[in-house]
Amino acid sequence: MGRPSNQPANHTDERRCTGWPEEAFDVLLRLDGDPTLAERERHRRDRERLVRKPMIELLGEVADADEAYDDFHVWGFAKMLWPWQRQCGMVRVAPNVELGLWFDLDGLAVQCSWWYAPGEQIERYRASVAGDAGAELAEIVDGLAADGYDIAGDLLKRVPRGYAPDHPRAELLRHRTLTAARPVGGEAWLQTPEVVDRVLAEFAALRPLTSWFAENAGPELSATGASVRP
Repeated sequence: MGRPSNQPANHTDERRCTGWPEEAFDVLLRLDGDPTLAERERHRRDRERLVRKPMIELLGEVADADEAYDDFHVWGFAKMLWPWQRQCGMVRVAPNVELGLWFDLDGLAVQCSWWYAPGEQIERYRASVAGDAGAELAEIVDGLAADGYDIAGDLLKRVPRGYAPDHPRAELLRHRTLTAARPVGGEAWLQTPEVVDRVLAEFAALRPLTSWFAENAGPELSATGASVRP
């Protein structure tokens, strides 16, 4: 059983996760540039132990602290270079709504994403944005942008058909996906158990956005709780 929501663990001396050691940066530095697949494979064991394992431990601690984050995944390796040079992990908090982390030479970054939604959910998103719930989303997004989050996503060139081009939330109506991301930092706490509390705080700051999408852009539920098409 995880801790109740919004009550993060603070007993850092009891944690399994101790952050990323300095040697993790050394491994990523050796993978910087354009190393061959053979060169990458020579560092696989060190990368697994020093870069990927701390992400698994971190998200395990985050899930223990708040059961809302139980559904997480940590990326493995691939033939592509990009996944070797940064360690990514994600937490699914609702259908098509994820919280993501990635660790690279710049330190740690966090992202909230609403993406890969089917057409009927995109239509539900647009109806919510145009309705009363849209003002709440605009306030959330503006607040995150003011706090340094980069708001991005896949945007249509124009406001979708059926909505006024001069709608006060025209920019949000153009989104087919929406992300909010910012760097968390690479300070000394990244190499300590404090990283767990830092991530929990970042996820808490993004919770209004994930909650909005879960309630207003996810699949509608029947009286029995089953998903139904709008």
